[in-house]
Amino acid sequence: MQAQQQLAALLAQLNTVIVGKAAQVRDCVACLLAGGHLLIEDVPGVGKTTLAHALARSFGLQFSRVQFTADLMPSDLSGVSIYERGKEAFVFHPGPVFAQVLLADEINRASPKTQSALLEAMEEKQVTIEGATRALPSPFFVIATQNPQDQLGTFALPESQLDRFLMRISLGYPDRAAERELLRGRDRRDMVESLPGTLTPATLEALQQQVLAVHTADPLLNYVQDLVAATRSGRWFLQGLSPRAAIAVVRAAKAQALLSGRDYVAPDDVQSILPQTVAHRLVPVGDAGRGPVEQVRAMLDAVPLP
Repeated sequence: MQAQQQLAALLAQLNTVIVGKAAQVRDCVACLLAGGHLLIEDVPGVGKTTLAHALARSFGLQFSRVQFTADLMPSDLSGVSIYERGKEAFVFHPGPVFAQVLLADEINRASPKTQSALLEAMEEKQVTIEGATRALPSPFFVIATQNPQDQLGTFALPESQLDRFLMRISLGYPDRAAERELLRGRDRRDMVESLPGTLTPATLEALQQQVLAVHTADPLLNYVQDLVAATRSGRWFLQGLSPRAAIAVVRAAKAQALLSGRDYVAPDDVQSILPQTVAHRLVPVGDAGRGPVEQVRAMLDAVPLP
């Protein structure tokens, strides 16, 4: 019961900042509860960075932000060793990646070389610098924002990096009522700065353990495997989902179930998180006539429930 109250308070706080996007806010919280990294993709000005700031502050974690640009170097992220004459030795100065929450703002404006500097951090929770492996703080989340690929000055994220993100979401434009509230209300940046941390790292770790303990029955796992097999059939997508992606689906569904106050995963949980969890990993077949998200939803309608 205490966990449900904490999560309800967290969602309520986030929804005061990002108005009219309750479903997307819930997906973001589910992603972080599942221990995954989050990619927010949309046009500029719809609240991507504000949402990332609000998530970091509400989770009560150590936070750093990096504005990705074309001239950003990998060492600007990971850190660098500088010779200090007083100590007569090289001293390592950690970069912004050594935080519990890293906001990678407009990640696809950096070069592929800099983008790849995050691969080890996102997968292994560590970075190797000048031959030395250094562990990152725990927990470690990357919340990245990116602009649509058809905009100037963007570099598409490679498939290997997209696969490191548990979810990709899009906020979209607000409806008329939500936009009116934005026009009347306080500046959202000021609201974010005043947000209290509703969780502590210890509380977050306990919630993540509860996510792992959520029960998945054999018929539910059969359903997940049927969906994964459908992506590999060649009917819907050029290439199917990997086992890592299948594990990500189960983890995200467990987090969604916990947010719903249940200790077991239902098919509805899988259906609600599947497009956000797998669409960025898939390319529809040439004659689909649909984007990845719409193709995933069409596949969902075609695969029977257990």
